[in-house]
Amino acid sequence: MTTYRSAQVSEPGAPFRIVEAEQPSPGPGQVRVAVEACGVCRTDAAFVNAAFPVSFPLVTGHEIAGRVDAIGDGVEGWAAGDRVAVGWFGGNCGICASCRAGDLIHCVRLQVPGWAYPGGYADALVVPATALARIPDALTAAEAAPMGCAGVATFTSLRGSSARPGDLVAVLGLGGLGHLGVQFAAKLGFETVAIARGDRSAAAAGLGAHHYLDSTAGDVAERLQELGGARAVLATAGDSAAMSATIDGLTPNGELIVVGADPAPIEVSPFQLISTSRTVHGHPSGTAREVEETLRFAALTGVRPLVETRPLTEVQSAYDRMLSGEARGRMVLTPASLPA
Repeated sequence: MTTYRSAQVSEPGAPFRIVEAEQPSPGPGQVRVAVEACGVCRTDAAFVNAAFPVSFPLVTGHEIAGRVDAIGDGVEGWAAGDRVAVGWFGGNCGICASCRAGDLIHCVRLQVPGWAYPGGYADALVVPATALARIPDALTAAEAAPMGCAGVATFTSLRGSSARPGDLVAVLGLGGLGHLGVQFAAKLGFETVAIARGDRSAAAAGLGAHHYLDSTAGDVAERLQELGGARAVLATAGDSAAMSATIDGLTPNGELIVVGADPAPIEVSPFQLISTSRTVHGHPSGTAREVEETLRFAALTGVRPLVETRPLTEVQSAYDRMLSGEARGRMVLTPASLPA
């Protein structure tokens, strides 16, 4: 019997423990992926603490990079050894109204790794073949993994916005999502403003930002208007009050795009929206195809996540560091056999 390791949580809020079990085999339409890297996302904490209706024992992880290891019946177009990524989009039903309309990310039965099936905090996992995205050779596994959630969310939200090259676009937050958002915004040709707390101007400039605003040093909306007004604000920080503070900094027809999660309400008055035609809307992650497009764009333009790696055996340390907010970009787990 071939065994593999996974990092499991036995009940809500419990610590991680390494468990060995028989290696899973792919069924029809599925592949097994040997995990080379898995990002540690803040949403994993929501899974661990049962904020989503997950099952326990839990193996979370939805920012996965690795290689196809085994192929189930009926799978075409993939071969053993192919480098692949799997993100928040871990498969779809194909029959609901959204799927039939081609809007796969809004599938009512969306299969998220770690929720619909055991996730990437493991040596291997089995996924639907429809969840796979190809990884370009230019990216390492540790660089590719966060693109399955943080990367695709920021890239597709900016690419799909009403902003065009040369427009002023602000990114709220410089954390795990924001540091990628700033890079993508600059590479997409936007005049890029980074907004964060404290003096982080050097870090923002290093990521490609043209301007930096310290949110603790004055009215953010006023300063955005002094720069000409933002066509779009990408809100990556999980701080609803900070999101609310940017709305008056938008141009007419400008949009606040929300990808950072905070249960507190965003406060906005109809008077801030009606006469200006501003909008406030959310943006989910992205499909497997969009993950692949994100990876290709990153390979082409040099966008890379800042990562700190830990072996799978140090999963608790990596998870705790992610929660602390002290991580340099994204925490990424790797099998012990891979270099950190």
